[in-house]
Amino acid sequence: MRHILLLGGTTEASALATALAARGERATLSYAGRTEHPRAQAIPIRVGGFGGVEGLADYITREGATHLVDATHPFAAQISANAIAAAERASVPLLALTRPEWVDCPGDRWTRVADTEQAVDALGPDPTRVFLALGRQTIGDFASAPQHFYLLRFVDAAAPPALPRHHLVVDRGPFTLGGELALMSEHRIDVIVAKNAGGSGARAKLDAARELGLPVVMIDRPFIPPRPQVSSVAAVLGWLDHGVVRGV
Repeated sequence: MRHILLLGGTTEASALATALAARGERATLSYAGRTEHPRAQAIPIRVGGFGGVEGLADYITREGATHLVDATHPFAAQISANAIAAAERASVPLLALTRPEWVDCPGDRWTRVADTEQAVDALGPDPTRVFLALGRQTIGDFASAPQHFYLLRFVDAAAPPALPRHHLVVDRGPFTLGGELALMSEHRIDVIVAKNAGGSGARAKLDAARELGLPVVMIDRPFIPPRPQVSSVAAVLGWLDHGVVRGV
């Protein structure tokens, strides 16, 4: 019986886990463990890192995993690169389930940057009110610009970040246009900093920015080596059944 190792932490991974459970597949969902209270899942889970490429390859072999699906966040470049190398080392097929990137539309005011360091520079020297829609991992990079006010939103409570002027909202998506408009208006936001994560659950902040005429500093996705990838659960199931990837 095949055993699917699913690298998760995204909405897409949860949807795939549910679909695999409905089909009676043997599957394990692996989390990095950064969220204190992850959602309940329909398949067994494991939490924590693997110890690099060698550790992941050893886990695949030890647990008898026959297929590896990488449904991690588009900015989880290291684990995705490790998955490519580990799949090759363990001689198992790999498929990435990833969201299409967001693209700017008429009326959007995007400034595209390569990383958080460039995002800090793009805010400029004058104090402004920033919706920092990034998650907690890269918040510390903005400590070098303490003149700004930062609105933060995490999925769970966390230790206070090293930002002297900030407000933390604890909430979990998907978010609505109305809710994002109200949040930005309440905190008098001037600019949004976001990662180009794609997907629908966090898209509303960009729609709200367009409606309010606010600029967005958009951080581009990091480089990940080429790999087979699809953008839907149905495509992953088709790959499992037929070993064919269509529409890469």
